[in-house]
Amino acid sequence: MMIVKATEDSEAGAMPTKEMIAEMGQYNERLAKAGVMLAGDGLHPSSRGARVSYSGSRRTVTDGPFAETKELIAGFWIIQVKDRDEALEWARRIPFEDGEVEIRQIFETSDFPADILPPEEAAREEALRDELRRKAQQ
Repeated sequence: MMIVKATEDSEAGAMPTKEMIAEMGQYNERLAKAGVMLAGDGLHPSSRGARVSYSGSRRTVTDGPFAETKELIAGFWIIQVKDRDEALEWARRIPFEDGEVEIRQIFETSDFPADILPPEEAAREEALRDELRRKAQQ
């Protein structure tokens, strides 16, 4: 996953320029043509969001905006590549002039030992992921 970190501008709701939208569209097309893009989107500022905090059975909802811009997410891509180096290569190609993108690997069921995720649970998880992929392709 390539996580786009929020900026003061993105948190203020500033829209990208027409040129940036065009460049991002071209970048997304390159990801798609390479067969590595699974999903990607920009996010509204945190002022339009909320957080749910968990403590035992208690749930607390806090409405945005949130103060620490550097810890917020402004958008993301989910890509499927062979390794970290390929993910970093795609991240280097993002047409940003400023900002930061964090690269994080998504857990696969195979990452969990059988005593944590028994085979029957792993199979159920994989079946769910397959169903979601099929729906996304429709």
